[in-house]
Amino acid sequence: MRDPRALIDTATLAASLAASPGDPSLRVFDCTTTLDPAPAGSAEPYIAVPGRKTFEDGHVPGADFLDLQGEFSDTTTPLHFMMPPVARLEAAFGRHGVGPATRVVLYSIGTMMWATRFWWMLRALGFDDAAVLDGGLDKWKAEGRPLETGAPRGYPPATFVAAPRATGRGGLFVDAAAVKAAIGRRDTVTVNALGPQFHRGLEPSRYGRPGRVPGSVNVPAATLVDPATKGFIPLAEAAAKFAAQGVSKDKRTICYCGGGISATIDLFLLHQLGHDDITLYDASMGEWAKTESLPIETD
Repeated sequence: MRDPRALIDTATLAASLAASPGDPSLRVFDCTTTLDPAPAGSAEPYIAVPGRKTFEDGHVPGADFLDLQGEFSDTTTPLHFMMPPVARLEAAFGRHGVGPATRVVLYSIGTMMWATRFWWMLRALGFDDAAVLDGGLDKWKAEGRPLETGAPRGYPPATFVAAPRATGRGGLFVDAAAVKAAIGRRDTVTVNALGPQFHRGLEPSRYGRPGRVPGSVNVPAATLVDPATKGFIPLAEAAAKFAAQGVSKDKRTICYCGGGISATIDLFLLHQLGHDDITLYDASMGEWAKTESLPIETD
């Protein structure tokens, strides 16, 4: 594992919280969003609902809550969850107490993709002291660990200063033009993190036209998570899944999904496997499937 500090297990987090008087630099965040069905006839793929209710029903003691769509996404676009301007993120993370000498733990409910999305955003901003809770709140609860209820108390505000990271040819986020330009390139592999039925275009898509970015391969995010524990599968198994689809360290890898969320599970594991030139198509199929000028491929 390239970066052991980017992943934390429930026992380690519990021990940190139990330490007297606790770690004053620790910041624990519930990142959960739920995707409710859109009303009939709506052009929206879903309704993004911040997970405040589930947070108030039970969360890791002392944790704060992060609203991805409401506070940490670009509000000037109809697309969901798009990376906003750096200044907005600096202010938002600062309000939640993230700054120098703080250690961040991110978790979510039902799936780790909301936590890995925040991890990828923080990494893009040059903040490397963030970890994803392996198995999220599901594993925490299954082990009978303590919960706290009620609204978040928050952390003391801090000054968050970003140092945006550029890597490879397009940084940690790329747009549709970069994805289109990569089609057919032998030095680049584009990875779809959606399920195989959507990758192949065998089922209707809530994003628009069914299908995939032409030439892209399929490593579904769901196959990178153990359904029993809700945690990541062993790295050796993940490496085999990526290798089987032609994903290798000597190639640039572009990951996408429906809205730039589940693909961050792929990216998290690729990072841990030592891949350097990896990036996210932020708008993903939410943009690609609706844009008739962009090519699409089905089986």
